[in-house]
Amino acid sequence: MSVMDHFPDTSFLCSLYRLQIFTSQAIKWRDAHREPLPVSTLLLLEFRQSVRLQMRLHSKDRTKGYGLREASAMLRDFQSDLAAGIMRVVPVDWADVHAIAERLSATHTSREGHRLADILHVATALHLGMKGFLTFDERQRDLAEAEGLRVPFRKIKRS
Repeated sequence: MSVMDHFPDTSFLCSLYRLQIFTSQAIKWRDAHREPLPVSTLLLLEFRQSVRLQMRLHSKDRTKGYGLREASAMLRDFQSDLAAGIMRVVPVDWADVHAIAERLSATHTSREGHRLADILHVATALHLGMKGFLTFDERQRDLAEAEGLRVPFRKIKRS
């Protein structure tokens, strides 16, 4: 079995499990790369947390987030793919990831304003020796590219 050399972020996973503007690109990428997608336990937690938060937001204001049925389907499909080996949880040395993240933070955050979770995902990709990073988030793309990771998706121009 060959090893996948691209690490995803939450924006990529959300595009796989919920119909969004980037869903077709995410599915096309996944279908073209049959190796298990490497994921960390942090990424699993952040994805699940973001789905649960969107469900909570929707329960308080129907114009925000998404409902219980959609959230439940996302989490169920995600868990099913994880169990089927479409994704593979990879072991991570969190002390090393944190050291890399500290360097990324010191180098990039004051100029670019990166969130900690985004820095940790890029640091994880670097720690694992990945060649590429799967994201639809512009700031994360910029950080990954600044650190030498390939991001295969076109940059979206914002108006």
